[in-house]
Amino acid sequence: MRVHQPARWGLGAAGTGVAVIAGLELASLDEINPIRRTISEHGLGPDGWIFALGVGLLAAGSAAIGVSLARKRLAGIFGTIALMSWSAGLFVTAWFEKHDWSVGPSMSGSIHRAGSIVAFISLPLAAVIIARPWRHRERSRATLLAFGFGICSVLWVVGIGTMIAIAARDGLPWWQVMPLGLVERGLAVTEVAALLALGVWAAAKRLGAADEPLAEEAHQPLT
Repeated sequence: MRVHQPARWGLGAAGTGVAVIAGLELASLDEINPIRRTISEHGLGPDGWIFALGVGLLAAGSAAIGVSLARKRLAGIFGTIALMSWSAGLFVTAWFEKHDWSVGPSMSGSIHRAGSIVAFISLPLAAVIIARPWRHRERSRATLLAFGFGICSVLWVVGIGTMIAIAARDGLPWWQVMPLGLVERGLAVTEVAALLALGVWAAAKRLGAADEPLAEEAHQPLT
């Protein structure tokens, strides 16, 4: 039973983090335009620590889910690296707050942006690599959902990259060629859904056949 705990803790922490961020979104609808402003706007001001707490919980929950998937040999090396990169990117995003680029560059803002990019790119890769149907003999609804949301996340990332390339070609600020807040929220919702599906799978999946003899030997009396 103990092998299931990291995934369950991870789901609890990630779910709490998502609830905190969703609460901030609802509480600030008259102050932050969700169409144009990014989610990280919540990190500015006196209540920024609440946003950092929510993102930190999501990052910690993601890491716990990754540990569970790795221990059950479900993620593989590349899947584990991708999922842990998502978690690390979130931690960086939580620690270094967003910067107002209209007043000039900032080291903290640059690190925050780099963490966000790493996180948003890593999670789609993790979901597709870990949950791809042809890798597992047994398919569950959770794995299919994780893979589906992973593919949707990849499409979001490709779409954003395409818009940035078009903006660069036309000499326009990339954040003005799309409703950045809406696009980022769509990507975030899709990626979190993929993560939670992976967590549900990790929490429900039994040890593989290769691990079962080890588990049985651990409970055998000494002779």
